[in-house]
Amino acid sequence: MVVAKAWILKKHFDGFPKTSDFDLKKIELPDLKDGELLLESVFLSVDPYMRIVESKNPTFAVGAFVVGNKGWRTHFISDGKDLQLLPSNWPESLPKSLALGTVGMPGLTAYFGLLEVCKMKPGETVLVNAAAGAVGSVVGQLAKIGGCKVVGCAGSDDKVAYLKKIGFDEAFNYKTVKSLDEALSKASPDGYDCFFDNVGGEFACVAINQMKKYGRIAVCGAISQYNDSVPQKGPYLQLPMILKELQMEGFIVSRWNHRREEGLQALLKWVVEGKVKYHEQVTEGFENMPVAFMGMLKGENLGKAVVKV
Repeated sequence: MVVAKAWILKKHFDGFPKTSDFDLKKIELPDLKDGELLLESVFLSVDPYMRIVESKNPTFAVGAFVVGNKGWRTHFISDGKDLQLLPSNWPESLPKSLALGTVGMPGLTAYFGLLEVCKMKPGETVLVNAAAGAVGSVVGQLAKIGGCKVVGCAGSDDKVAYLKKIGFDEAFNYKTVKSLDEALSKASPDGYDCFFDNVGGEFACVAINQMKKYGRIAVCGAISQYNDSVPQKGPYLQLPMILKELQMEGFIVSRWNHRREEGLQALLKWVVEGKVKYHEQVTEGFENMPVAFMGMLKGENLGKAVVKV
């Protein structure tokens, strides 16, 4: 019998998460039934990545690597319906943990957010915040592949240096600029055609005034507000939205699940060709899941934050 470890949410977050909000449990797993398989976590994120240890399901061979969505657990049993095999042409030389990042859900978020929501066109200017994160870093590189000028912002000088290294045209540290409005204007005096927003809050309120007429805004995240115990208030966006005839659309990447293979193959090709570069923030040890999670919320990670079990 396999004993799995699992992180349980002991109490809902009150403001920023604390280690006391989590509890580490041990769970005895039953023997497999026909059609089931036992999986062992190799890397973990919000979207866990597993290796098959035992299988009574003909679709999945022992030793195969899959992506699943089963929470923070070392092992679990599945009937296979909720699992996704890595692409069959995944190179041996490429870290399989990228299936949680650049060639996974974050990469797909960047891909479909840019193509289907922002509808970027060659020659346009794209703005992305949280640009050194798992999604933002891919957004900027895909926009460059698409022939756009790219402006990114991040929360440290090291992250800004990384953005310039991977091809961003302009990048700045939003924590050290005297005026966010001036920094955005200096980076692109003519304004922005597309804004890929991962942050929300004050940044979005300032950036929306720098949009060009008929600009498009993809609302992907609102990390500036996730841990607020009291909701933030205004300013309000209706006037610039009306006067500049802007389009703003929120989205969740699962909308394009039917095109998942298209997106993964495009991302995998660009990574293999070196056109999309990646960086992972790897934390060792299953016991450190809450620490890695809270570090991600604080912006301590460069690229995708994963935990190696």
